[in-house]
Amino acid sequence: MHTKYTLGKSSWRTLEQGYEREWLLTNGIGGFSGCTVIGDTARIHTGYLVASLNPPVDRVNVLSKIQETITAGDRTFDLACQQYIGEEKTGCRFLEQFRLDIVPTYCYQTDEISIEKTIAMEYGKNTTAICYTVSGAAEPVTVKLTPLFAMRSIDRVNTPGDIRHFSSSVYGRTMLVGRDDDASFNAKFYISEGEYVDRSMIPTSMAAPTFIAEENQLLAIDSRMGFKGLDTQYTPFDAVIKVNPGEVKRFFVVCSTEDEDITAKNGFEIVGTYTDRMMAIIKRNPNRDIFSTHLTWAADAFIVTRRSTGLKTILAGFPWFTDWGRDTMISLTGLTLCTHRFDDCEKILKSFAMYEKNGLIPNVFPGSAEDEPMYNTMDASLWYFYAVERYLHYTGKEENDEFIKNEIFPVLKKIIYAYENGTDFSIGMDADGLVHGGSEKDQITWMDVRVGDWVVTPRHGKPVEINALWYNALKVMEKLCDKFEKDGSHYTELAKKVKKSFVQKFWNEDGGYLYDVADPCEDRIRPNQIYAVSLPYTMLDREKELSVVNCVSKHLLTTYGLRSLSYTDPAYKGQYIGKLIDRDGAYHMGTSWGFLMGGYLSAYCKVYNHSPQAIRRAKEICSRFLDHMNDGCLNGVAEIFDGDFTCTSRGCFTQAWSVGELLRAYTEDVLPYLRKPESAVK
Repeated sequence: MHTKYTLGKSSWRTLEQGYEREWLLTNGIGGFSGCTVIGDTARIHTGYLVASLNPPVDRVNVLSKIQETITAGDRTFDLACQQYIGEEKTGCRFLEQFRLDIVPTYCYQTDEISIEKTIAMEYGKNTTAICYTVSGAAEPVTVKLTPLFAMRSIDRVNTPGDIRHFSSSVYGRTMLVGRDDDASFNAKFYISEGEYVDRSMIPTSMAAPTFIAEENQLLAIDSRMGFKGLDTQYTPFDAVIKVNPGEVKRFFVVCSTEDEDITAKNGFEIVGTYTDRMMAIIKRNPNRDIFSTHLTWAADAFIVTRRSTGLKTILAGFPWFTDWGRDTMISLTGLTLCTHRFDDCEKILKSFAMYEKNGLIPNVFPGSAEDEPMYNTMDASLWYFYAVERYLHYTGKEENDEFIKNEIFPVLKKIIYAYENGTDFSIGMDADGLVHGGSEKDQITWMDVRVGDWVVTPRHGKPVEINALWYNALKVMEKLCDKFEKDGSHYTELAKKVKKSFVQKFWNEDGGYLYDVADPCEDRIRPNQIYAVSLPYTMLDREKELSVVNCVSKHLLTTYGLRSLSYTDPAYKGQYIGKLIDRDGAYHMGTSWGFLMGGYLSAYCKVYNHSPQAIRRAKEICSRFLDHMNDGCLNGVAEIFDGDFTCTSRGCFTQAWSVGELLRAYTEDVLPYLRKPESAVK
């Protein structure tokens, strides 16, 4: 089974090389664990335990990491790796190897002493285990573990002044940590053996009276994004464990926010259970080639439980996004159906149906469970039809038909009615059958950046992908009416009208591509037109479809996605880096998006009739992502990349629709057309 990444010292010749590779574990309720492969906390979100207090939101960084010091006789080895203002710890010089084999393992060597550290999470709980194996000691060895507690929300840093609000106490091998200014921050920390040493009792100079805070940690990735990038961690106690000469010592740490007996947990069992669960998920996908395996593994991170519904949802990306309606419906096929997680798909469809309002499903669920969903989207509801059609296509069972008929079909009817007759955000149908939406400062398509009064990509009117989705939705309703023996003639006639108007309004005869927006006309070359070719139901003849794909290939195609704007456009921005306002200005003005590669691959294979040459080309494109998955977030696919040189991960280091759309396109449009299944991407 293809589930291992192995990195050696060449991957961290410099600290920058090391901190640009990260790993991620998730717990299925919105919490996660993640760090760089050298152990450096390079971003505000880095943490061994990031807990979700109200799944899948209200996320807090509890335990940032653990730093280790090894003492043997008169030799002391500090394994910590961290950048600070004006200095750095370089414990990664002792790091011989890093492995990600479902779970991450750091392998250190200090002269004759070997130390392995493995990390895992308990699925369904805000609990992380850190397991150690120490061997090779020729004399008595002392292992000192220094836990660094963040105890803050994931979108802020601590200052030295914040540490005065932290408190801790020790009961046997259990340490309790909390904050007196926020009762929601409470954690338990347990060591399987050894004892605690109070760091406040360690003698220091007058200038530094205690050792209970580690100040001025430089968060290097955040810093290059224009963020101040300094953090302070709470370090009240060290855990000290003795190792005898010749002994192979195995011990573990468990950190948790759960209200249960932490001393009853076994860290090594948590590691085994996490690995076994993931292997079972991978085996559910009948496609076992390396590309399918890695993406199936990656897909699991995003499928989580939402407490407010008691059902499943999809987080748009790690490490900061919550669940977005648009992202969920686009990624749903790849994440759940291609991986044969049909029950999860059904629960996600139910979950969003519960929140339908005025014909709209939520654009985004906020980061706090106390806030109401936001509905500022005109495409999420239309992508919902796509997800329903794909669900029926993949499941093909009578009981699934009944589920859609009884629970989902009434919601679909409400959506169509709302779009025909008008709903929020100026969304409605014109006399030509096409759908319009947005006005003034509304941003209701996926190109949605607004900075104050600056609307970066105003697409008010009739966006091309919206009307491609509208036609697809009408055809899905026509099909469902036929399946459920209902009168679908209204949808049939309306679809005919939309098709005629679409070609008249959007086709640019001189350029051989589709306008991005009609009424008013926007003729910039953007990737949104690809969906007029790739969706299950489309309106263009084959000659026009081929012309669209060729235009997109020429102007927008990059190694890991499609540019959001042609590089020939005077407004094109080729880099996504720097201050937030600079990044916002580039987000949809040239930045390359990974998820768009899914639609491109489907459209490309379609217009070239899934010929052997086209399939080989599509397979080659997919194989390049394996190189990317060995960089950035290991086994993840990033949200975005620079338009000029598509290489370094930008935005979220792994994104639901990037993973989902790649897996969907590969499963639907590449694998079935390979002459021999075993010849899939090697």
